[in-house]
Amino acid sequence: MQDSKRSIFAWAFYDWANSAFATTVMAGFFPVFFSAYWAVGSSSQQGTFYLGVANSLGSLIVALLAPFLGAIADWGSYKKRLLAFFALLGSVMTASLYVLQLGNWPMAVLFYSLAVVGFSGANTFYDALLPFVASEKKVDYVSSLGYSLGYIGGGLLFLVNVLMYLNPSWFGFSNQESAIKACFVIVGIWWVVFTLPLLLFVKEEKPQQALRVGQAVRKGLRITIKTVRSFKQLKTIALFLVAYWLYIDGVDTIIRMAVNYGTSLNFPSESLIIALLITQFVAFPSALLYSAFGHKIGVKKALLVAIGAYTVIAILGYFMTKPLHFYLLAVIIGLFQGGIQALSRSYYTRLIPKQRSAEFFGFFNMLGKFAAIIGPLLMGVVTLLTGNVRSGIVSLVALFAIGFILLRRVDEQKGQKEIEAFLKQQ
Repeated sequence: MQDSKRSIFAWAFYDWANSAFATTVMAGFFPVFFSAYWAVGSSSQQGTFYLGVANSLGSLIVALLAPFLGAIADWGSYKKRLLAFFALLGSVMTASLYVLQLGNWPMAVLFYSLAVVGFSGANTFYDALLPFVASEKKVDYVSSLGYSLGYIGGGLLFLVNVLMYLNPSWFGFSNQESAIKACFVIVGIWWVVFTLPLLLFVKEEKPQQALRVGQAVRKGLRITIKTVRSFKQLKTIALFLVAYWLYIDGVDTIIRMAVNYGTSLNFPSESLIIALLITQFVAFPSALLYSAFGHKIGVKKALLVAIGAYTVIAILGYFMTKPLHFYLLAVIIGLFQGGIQALSRSYYTRLIPKQRSAEFFGFFNMLGKFAAIIGPLLMGVVTLLTGNVRSGIVSLVALFAIGFILLRRVDEQKGQKEIEAFLKQQ
């Protein structure tokens, strides 16, 4: 049932569940522990390469499968079951990192890649349930609530995990190594426990003619191919997806490259961790406040404002000279990060047919996984050509500018007419 408080909070708590992986594992401890423990004895270049493979492999697998899996979920009513499968895969693989010993980088790459597959795969079906949980009137608030709970949940657990790392004896651990390994287990348990409300209380509407698994697979493959071809007809959705790919690429690049950028400026590692925590806790209330802002001025306008803000962030990054500047920039990022992510997701629900949500969110999440490809490459090339990492961060302005221009051209009413014509042909 749409707009049920129990369903809304049960759905939103999945963000609380999986954000523990995004903060503690992806952004926090896995990169550091991988280099220092599992890839010990390898050169820094080899360690970076192995880590790059681990990050890219899982995302690439899900990016390629997401539209196909989404189509299967739509025609077979398998959204919750597939979400449960991928969430369990991610949580088990994360907790299993505990058993890996010193120098075992191949298994660390494998386990982490599978955890990323679980994380990314479950998100496709999580997003696809949004139109069934919230009406168009509440979809912006509900999407923002999810991100907001994700930031506070992930941030709180990450804070505890940082304390475990810095003071292992407080928690009964003999050293930092055992404390970090325990963090991976805690994240896996956290992920499973807070997925349960969604599985118990969110109702998935079944299609009029729900298909069996084999039928859904065949139907899903045909529909995916047909939908790819039909983007020539669904020009509004295609235009939004290109705009989204560009500006979210810039956003993700800033998120992923912030620590590396701060390191290049010789900021201490403690400052980088503090900045990450600042962003998490500022983003918690800001995601909800930005939803209200979007309701007041219009979601599309709010997205354009957020893209403009990220343009300013990229420019301000050029002038950073000390950790205080990094903290202030972390605050600004926190103000807009949740808003631009949540409103992009909810705005997309206005452009797609509800009964095909998983399929179309498959494409949305596919571009999300392919994001942060152009941005890091652009930063790297510009930095290499100019010899100045500051020029690299400013180069991201191009992604925001083009994304801004394309988003302005998106017309919701035109998009609805295209959808109606598209569905009549199915």
